[in-house]
Order: sequence, then structure tokens, then C-alpha cells
Amino acid sequence: MTRSVVVTGLGVASPNGLGTEDFWEATRSGKSGIGRITRFDPSQYPSRLAGEVPGFVAKDHLPSRLIVQTDHMTRLALVATDWALADAGVQPEELPEYDAGVVTASSSGGFEFGQGELQKLWSQGSQHVSAYQSFAWFYAVNSGQISIRNGLKGPSGVVVSDQAGGLDALAQARRQIRNGTRLIVSGGVDASICPWGWVAQLASGRLSTGDEPDRAYLPFDADAAGHVPGEGGVILVLEDAESARERGARSYGEIAGYGATFDPKPGSDRAPGLRKAIEVALADAGIEPGDVDVVFADAAAIPELDRIEAEAITAVFGPRGVPVTAPKTMTGRLNSGAAPLDVAAALLSIGDGLIPPTTNVELAPGYDIDLVTGQARPAAVRTALVLARGHAGFNSAVVVRATD
Repeated sequence: MTRSVVVTGLGVASPNGLGTEDFWEATRSGKSGIGRITRFDPSQYPSRLAGEVPGFVAKDHLPSRLIVQTDHMTRLALVATDWALADAGVQPEELPEYDAGVVTASSSGGFEFGQGELQKLWSQGSQHVSAYQSFAWFYAVNSGQISIRNGLKGPSGVVVSDQAGGLDALAQARRQIRNGTRLIVSGGVDASICPWGWVAQLASGRLSTGDEPDRAYLPFDADAAGHVPGEGGVILVLEDAESARERGARSYGEIAGYGATFDPKPGSDRAPGLRKAIEVALADAGIEPGDVDVVFADAAAIPELDRIEAEAITAVFGPRGVPVTAPKTMTGRLNSGAAPLDVAAALLSIGDGLIPPTTNVELAPGYDIDLVTGQARPAAVRTALVLARGHAGFNSAVVVRATD
């Protein structure tokens, strides 16, 4: 269980960039992908902004038989997987049978597919069992569809722990590789920008109702009042480091540490679990707080949740002890796709020697963290910590670091 696991491929579908190169150029320069929803008319809803993936035309990437059988989320995930495998230089058909698998995350998927089935029911009177089909697709899209399309017969699974799920999926992928599987396709792509999915997200009470894209999602800001949802994410190719070296693959970096905790039940006098998740991840990576060069924050933009996160970071690293950033202010929160996208940004930060900014935010008094705002900050990044939290008390933390 000590084998090193590295990332050799990235496939990004993000609201501020389609493809890894476009995403990273936009992120490092502070370009936002948040705007008024175009996938449906949002005028009747209290929240009307989202991060939508631009310029994605499914027929340019997928055969027509798949397009008619899938929804938007599925198509994004399948294309991101194609890009990740190509980036890693992997031809799935050339891998030994059962040597590669799929472990992904999902939390909001299935809504668009289910809505389509409901619309058929309403308009045609046909006997569709819409809810069951929606949830069946919810799981199949994250492992089965990717596995089938690419012939990946190794270990597979789907992790469902809301926003934290993307990190939990990467941890499960690392565990499978340490147990002997050569390669795992992992990460998360979510898409729930449709009326049914939108209502479900509004029920959380955590969505921003602002109509100005630059002022709607403001974590750690005095005007923080909820987040902007988004769609997309990233698929990563994880490999055993020795196998990757043998085939001459480029490594973006290592998945070096992981920690996960649950918050106590509401009303308990016990402390939130995020700090413990950070400490477990650092211990798993065999590093001290001073070894971390940047923290990619969960950035809930709910004042109480922002306070909990800031206090956890300060408790571990000291007051302003480490740079903190939240580039998801440029994309919105992508459900299970958000944290893997932060992992991708962390790996690209290591390669480029800079920390992307938290856009539009002015740090509120009382937060004793070194938040990177305004523009990207040049820095020698060797080790990064990525944080994520989900509804019902999920906390996850992943350490990524440079490989020599």
C-alpha cells in the first residue's frame, strides 16, 4: 500500500474553458465562465446565474448513436475521458485485460435524463418509470458508460458524497492502483442545469440570488450570500508511478495523501471535521504543514461555512501561514466535478509555478488567511492541498505534489 500513484492525463470540460489548455489559460488570467443561464429560461427562478461549459457540440466528438442515448452530462464525461486518455498517451485496447478500471464521482447527475423521460410521459402518455431510469443512468454514466466505450474491465465504481465525492473517487482510484491495478480513469463531471435539477439545487437554500456575474459568488467576502452552480469537471488518468515511468509517460504530479471525516450532527458541541481531514491527509502524505505551498479551498460562500473553513486552515497552518485560493469563483461550484477540477488546477500550478486567483473577492475582516485575490501569484509550488465539503457533513482533503 505504499506504491506511488501519479496523474498522467487530464480531460477538462469547464465553464471557463473547454479542454485543459483553454481552462488553464482562463484560470491563470482570471477569466470567468459564469453568466445568465442559457440552457433554459431562468426568469421564473430566484437564481438565474450558472457556469455553463462553452462551445461544446456533442456531434463533433461522439457518434450519433451515443448522442441520442445520452444526456449532456454523459456526453461531457465521455469526451473528457477521450481527452484524458489521449493526453496520457494510453490506447485502452492495448492494455492487458482487467488492468484498467474506472472510479468516478457524481452527485447531481441524472436530472436532465430524468426530466426528458418525464416530458415523454407527459406528452406521449407512455409508460416510463422515469425516476428509476434517472437513477440507473446516474450510476451508469459515471463508470459503466466510460468502461463500455473504452473496454475498461478492471475495478469500477461510483462515489456519491456530494461536493466531496470527486476527492473520494480519486482516493478510491489510488487504493485500487495500490492493490495492483495498473491504471484507473477517475475524477468527476456533473451537469444539472435543467429545470428539474435547478429546483433540486434551490432546495438547498445555498444558491446565490445575485444577477451580477462578478458579484454573485463571493467566498470569504463580507457580501458572501451563497454560491453559483456550474456544470463540468475533469477526468484524470491515474497510474502506478513505476508503470508510468516504464512506458515513458509524463507525470503531472502524485496523489500523495488523503483524509476524510464527517461533521458531528447539528447541535453537537463537537468541532467540525474539516481540520481533522486536513491533518489526516498531511499525515498520509508524510508531510508537515510547512511543506504545503498552497491550499485550494472548498469556498462555500456561506458565511458560517466560510468561517469554519478559514478557522480549520488557520488552526493547521497558522495565521496567514499558507496561500489560499478558490479558482471556482470563475466556474461556479460543479458538484462532484469541482474538487477534481481543483486537483487539475493544483497540478497545473505545480507545472507553471503560479497560484491562480480568487476573482472578485475582497477578504472580509475576521478571516486570518492569505487569500490570493486579484491576479495570479508567482510561487514555487511543489505541494498543494485541495479541500472539499458536501451536504450531510462530508469533508475530504487531498495532497498532490510534484514528481521528480
